Amino acid sequence: MHFTSQQRLADGILEREFDLGEIPGVLWTPTSSPAPLILLGHPGGLRRMYPRLAGRARQSAAYGFATATIELPGSGDRTPSADAEQARTDLHRALAAGEPVDEIVDRLVLPLVERAVPEWQTTLDALLSLPEISGPVGYSGGVIAIGVRLALVEPRIAAAGLFAGSFVPRVMFDEARRVMIPLHVLLQWDDEGNDRQQALDLFDAFGSREKTLHANMGGHTGVPHFAGDDAARFFVRHLRS
Repeated sequence: MHFTSQQRLADGILEREFDLGEIPGVLWTPTSSPAPLILLGHPGGLRRMYPRLAGRARQSAAYGFATATIELPGSGDRTPSADAEQARTDLHRALAAGEPVDEIVDRLVLPLVERAVPEWQTTLDALLSLPEISGPVGYSGGVIAIGVRLALVEPRIAAAGLFAGSFVPRVMFDEARRVMIPLHVLLQWDDEGNDRQQALDLFDAFGSREKTLHANMGGHTGVPHFAGDDAARFFVRHLRS
């Protein structure tokens, strides 16, 4: 992990950009350390997503958590995937025409999960080697299919807050049934880009004994501020006990 820049934010949080091989990312650490870590998932385009990610990082730091995020494969300044771009185009066309999308979702999401999850695990190896970072670890955000796979295969993740705002391949429902860690799932009821019933079916499929569905009225970007506070308290219960 090579740090490329750093700045001290107004509330004392240290923000550092890093490269891990070809993977760019950002790490935010609070004034007190070592701190438990929350991995911040997002749909790609790190610079475009930065304002929202930094806001989530500041909110988490107020509860004593360090946070980190990385750019997804094929997004931002990383080498784009022609197959993913074609699948995305096909998905938009099929949705507009009211056609079945399961096969297209598989083509778009499954290769992303297969590439992104090992990158998150490599990043986690590097982050936990830093003296200012400690366990346990949480995962927060989307793409929800990435969160499902990480929750299943990465034993260092103790709890996950998942954003139900993206399509999930049907084959991953079997993986969801084997997820056992505590979950806090956020659903925007009127999310124009999400299949609400599929999100509800996925929540039902999770095998976790503790799982909470937090549903709010509004579209994809209309998440109320208090929803973030509720998610933060979820992580306090499971990462700071």
